[in-house]
Amino acid sequence: MRIGVLTAGGDCPGLNAVIRSVVHRALTGHGDEVVGFEDGFRGLLEGHLRALDLDAVSGILARGGTILGSSRLERARLSEAAKNCAELSRRYGLDALIPIGGEGTLTAARLLSDAGMPVVGVPKTIDNDISATDRTFGFDTAVTVATEAMDRLKTTAESHQRVMVVEVMGRHAGWIALESGMAAGAHGICLPERPFDPADLVKMVEERFDRGKKFAVVCVAEGAHPAEGTMDYKKGEIDVYGHERFAGIGNRLAVELEKRLGKEARPVILGHIQRGGTPTAYDRVLATRFGWHAVEAVHRGDYGKMTALRGTDVVMVPLADAITTLKRVPEERMDEAESVY
Repeated sequence: MRIGVLTAGGDCPGLNAVIRSVVHRALTGHGDEVVGFEDGFRGLLEGHLRALDLDAVSGILARGGTILGSSRLERARLSEAAKNCAELSRRYGLDALIPIGGEGTLTAARLLSDAGMPVVGVPKTIDNDISATDRTFGFDTAVTVATEAMDRLKTTAESHQRVMVVEVMGRHAGWIALESGMAAGAHGICLPERPFDPADLVKMVEERFDRGKKFAVVCVAEGAHPAEGTMDYKKGEIDVYGHERFAGIGNRLAVELEKRLGKEARPVILGHIQRGGTPTAYDRVLATRFGWHAVEAVHRGDYGKMTALRGTDVVMVPLADAITTLKRVPEERMDEAESVY
């Protein structure tokens, strides 16, 4: 068989591990040929591809980013790809396509699948917000990076008697903030799922200072927002890819807390540092398993589905299940976190 693979959307630790696994399983397990499309679906539309053999993926298991490159594509162009999928398959001699990406990529994968292209998806999102799988690779790395950052920031916060507001990724789901905040012992955690009142954070900081703990660390997801009427904060606009642009809650909250407390508050925006660098061992293993099972699904003809982790097992689920609803932090998990602030 001739299998195409591409990576789309934001980069993520573990993408190279999936590519490597697909190539190894396809070539050594089945005698297949694998081609990689460069820069996501743009490469599929514009014919930018290259052969992937064992030498091409040698040494990439521990590398961050993606050797194939990535990009986001406007929805009109994704519809164009779906409309011309039969021609694209013939042009490249594809027997199957394995796209690796998040909600937008999996939505495009479903469009292609519905139009007749043999597709097996692999889910990827730093935010861990795809509802059909218990975990996505890259998430563990992001949590580890954010936890280490807050561990380090505690010492400087204590030395200078500051409040540190640490903004982490999490557009509509606060899993990174929840787990890194808990792991680092943050004194406040703000999530998109539950609007916060800055007055509660002010009270927490004042109580800590009264007890002689003259510093605090607040972990806030980028998509977190204040409860209506509690703080001046404007939402961002929608970009050309259909994504909301966030207005910088970390910076804004630090200014608000400093004004109300009369104490120094500093924002720390971790941003893309959570995406880059070496994936954790957990993410390398999960990504490798996803790649292996994607190739096996191709050979079973199990198209229109994606790999998913359920418990400790990797199973195949319909692509439609991945894009129906976002997996958001439930109330009970937020209550657990609050009990250990």
